[in-house]
Amino acid sequence: MADEKILVIDDEPGVRTALEGILEDEGFHVASAGSGEEGLERIARERFDAILLDVWLPGIDGLETLERLQDSRVDTQVIMISGHGNIDTAVRATKLGAFDFVENPLSLEKTLLVLRNALRQRMLENRTRRLMRLLSRDTEIHGVSPAADRLRTRIDEAALSDTPVLVLGPRGSGREAVVRRIHALSSRSEEAFVDIPCGALGAAAGDAIFGSDETPSRTTMARKGTVLFEDLDQLEPELQRRLEAYLRSDQFQELGARPMATADPDGPGIGGALKDQIGVILVEVPPLRERREDVSVLADHYMTILAREYGHSRKSFSEDCRRAMSAWEWPGNVRELRNLMETLLLQVQGPEVRTSDLPKAMGGAELAPVDLYGEFGSLSEGKAAFEEYYIRRMIGEADGDMKKAARRLGLKLADLKDRVG
Repeated sequence: MADEKILVIDDEPGVRTALEGILEDEGFHVASAGSGEEGLERIARERFDAILLDVWLPGIDGLETLERLQDSRVDTQVIMISGHGNIDTAVRATKLGAFDFVENPLSLEKTLLVLRNALRQRMLENRTRRLMRLLSRDTEIHGVSPAADRLRTRIDEAALSDTPVLVLGPRGSGREAVVRRIHALSSRSEEAFVDIPCGALGAAAGDAIFGSDETPSRTTMARKGTVLFEDLDQLEPELQRRLEAYLRSDQFQELGARPMATADPDGPGIGGALKDQIGVILVEVPPLRERREDVSVLADHYMTILAREYGHSRKSFSEDCRRAMSAWEWPGNVRELRNLMETLLLQVQGPEVRTSDLPKAMGGAELAPVDLYGEFGSLSEGKAAFEEYYIRRMIGEADGDMKKAARRLGLKLADLKDRVG
């Protein structure tokens, strides 16, 4: 963290000098100011990654300085320095947006720990914002069906509001993309987006949501932004009850974060009180089989972005192929379609995808068996032919899911993509 710039605002020269020396020894670039006014002037001219701000200052005190920083939306982390017995004031400061506080007389170990935690959180928040800007380019709802039109309208309505949102839909239908689209179109688009995968975390979801002795709650990273409880219906009932109470608590309200959740309507379910609380706005995502007019549009969309990602030429589809894809039930929904587009891009040799290139269940041809008794120039050629066949077969059995196929083959995902690319 040697490149981070720290500003110390304290009216006591001895404290400023001591902190400057300690922080410079740790590799930080340090500046200092003796008053709130001087500190604000420096902040207007320079960028600082973190600010150590004394509560008691002549003129503009620490709390007012903090409020002005928050009003100007300066991208920095503020750590308050409180005198002994001024803990209540320091707690007020954290409610105003300070990251944390340290108590005088300063503990070197505690000060450095809090500072590093603040810088780490700022880095994560900035990374999340950059990622969200990139992701928001591909969060548009593609489709020409009435169902797609209704979904886009509902997303726009949810983005204009600031109340909790519950997105219901089957797995693979694009629920997370809907949540990210709402966030990207909302007034919080420049703030953090934090995803807590309740189903994937299992029993560890409690620590992620509420924190533990070792780690803070991940919701603290969503200050003024959006926190998504993904697969909320997969959360254990006891944790659902705790979450319902947590969302109503002052601790969560002070974060100013907007809670959203996704769930499968056919899943285990969400408790009544929690569902009422987080489902103020309900957005339903239909399965792909109910918007067949969109299959061809989505196939073109994913083929285009995947071709760009892999550096390949995009492939077109024959009319028979488009009809076969539109007739398929798509049990895995949009995720299944995307996985298939990746497989077709990497496996089909010509510029056009034909019906015979599709999985057998869709009406495609079965993979031609390898002629083990054919003419191969060498052992290595025969081995390469069999490996190509076997890899294609494993990808087909995994329904085009490259990650699943890589696990079955005992390969790294990047190595598998290199082999089929």
